[in-house]
Amino acid sequence: MNRFRALFPGDKTIIGMIHLPPLPGYPESRGIDHAIQHAVADLHVLEQAGVDGVWIENEYDRPHRVTAEPETIAAMTAITRTVVQESNGVIVGCEILLNDPKASLAVARMSGAGFIRTDYFVDAMTRPEYGEFEIDADNLLIYRSAIDADDILILADIQVKYARMIRKRPLRESAQLACEKQADAIVVTGDLTGDAPVVEHLREAAKGVAASGQDTPILIGSGLDAKNATTLLADCGGAIVGTALMRDKAVDAGSVRALMRSLGN
Repeated sequence: MNRFRALFPGDKTIIGMIHLPPLPGYPESRGIDHAIQHAVADLHVLEQAGVDGVWIENEYDRPHRVTAEPETIAAMTAITRTVVQESNGVIVGCEILLNDPKASLAVARMSGAGFIRTDYFVDAMTRPEYGEFEIDADNLLIYRSAIDADDILILADIQVKYARMIRKRPLRESAQLACEKQADAIVVTGDLTGDAPVVEHLREAAKGVAASGQDTPILIGSGLDAKNATTLLADCGGAIVGTALMRDKAVDAGSVRALMRSLGN
């Protein structure tokens, strides 16, 4: 059994997102206690609906920073640790936006979280407002071992939404390389938040996984909802779901239940 299925043994894994309000250090922040209360409330809604995991990210720290400031790492650690303690068996993960997987690993290690997501793992990509993103999968794994965090999974996006490939290559090649660099799951997105990947892209990624000789799961990273879930999940191992479950920047119980019902849960 691969590492992902050891942590998430079900057939189709659903990970619900917790979008945090602005954290301390941003002008619109209402403080750490407010952020913790928001995260715990979203956790309870997702947990009661039967999701397999929750994933915490600092979505409303706007404008996003490429790498995290100390106060953001401290706040994410406090929030994630509280969510881990408050959870009733659901697996908790985290990501600090935009491109600081070492900070995400440090938060996960110190909070007891089980996984991180990183948007940039093997693909050289750029965005006009941020420039080229640094990628170094090998040193990320070395760092994970150095902080005694080898049990923390890395969910890695390939050719992620919003960014542009610097050196174009087929999606299957990115998937194969991510597997060879020991990603624990491959995340495939559409072009924008709320935009689902097309089935052909999921199948293309699957070819890359097969070429690597591994059984790394493919996860949908954007756009899954109650209407398309059955169709899209036929070609992958699960999904990370955010926008479809949100109302007024918080998780909506009715939307989560509708998604889970569409999957027979």
